[in-house]
Amino acid sequence: MSATIERPGRNIEMDEWRGRVDLAAAFRLAAEQNWHESVANHFSLAVSEDGKRFLMNPRWKHFARIRARDLLLLDADDAATMQRPDAPDPSAWCIHGAIHAALPHARCVLHVHSPYATAIACLADPTIPPIDQNCARFYNRVAIDRHYGGVADTVEEGRRLAAVLGGRRVLIMANHGVLVAAPTVADAYDELYYFERSCQTLVLAYSTGRALNVMPHDLAERTAKDWEEYPSYAGAHFSEMKALLDAKDASYAQ
Repeated sequence: MSATIERPGRNIEMDEWRGRVDLAAAFRLAAEQNWHESVANHFSLAVSEDGKRFLMNPRWKHFARIRARDLLLLDADDAATMQRPDAPDPSAWCIHGAIHAALPHARCVLHVHSPYATAIACLADPTIPPIDQNCARFYNRVAIDRHYGGVADTVEEGRRLAAVLGGRRVLIMANHGVLVAAPTVADAYDELYYFERSCQTLVLAYSTGRALNVMPHDLAERTAKDWEEYPSYAGAHFSEMKALLDAKDASYAQ
């Protein structure tokens, strides 16, 4: 059995607590990097083997104030979740609940309206051409949902989005934003970081009005595979970002 740690309100298994700390760090880092929006947007992390029990931010709490102990523990199969006094935001439950119910491999799910990814999501063609090493990371590896229908707040819409994401890590949500899904918080954070950077590069390149220098297929595919095979990179990236966060404000880990 996993070790447990005492926290306010209940005993929390050590593995879950580590997940809480990592997810809380991701919220703080997202706020620092201006990926957040008001008190909207949501991150979640599966804590059960089947992925259906997951942590998520409470309704309408700013990313910059979230602590590990604040995170809700939810069950994707619990139909009564939205009837409780501490119910999550309806759109969060719709999207994250459906993804964790349908896609066990999507352990950590980060959804934001970050500036550059959202700008790309607003284009008639939101694909990411491989114009540099970062953009090539996502070559033929991004799902695109082109059917925005307003704020996502129904079970059916959540299931539809989960089906569009499928086995991919990144979902461009047209007229909306971006969602990433990965095995760990570190992997998801790294994926979101590089996706936002890629979109920034693409927006800047588009703004010149000059023709893009797009990599040929073989080179783009090889570069994408090189990213996938780069050992332990995401973990090191996230660890360093947490260290920087600790030096400024370690309250996220409470």
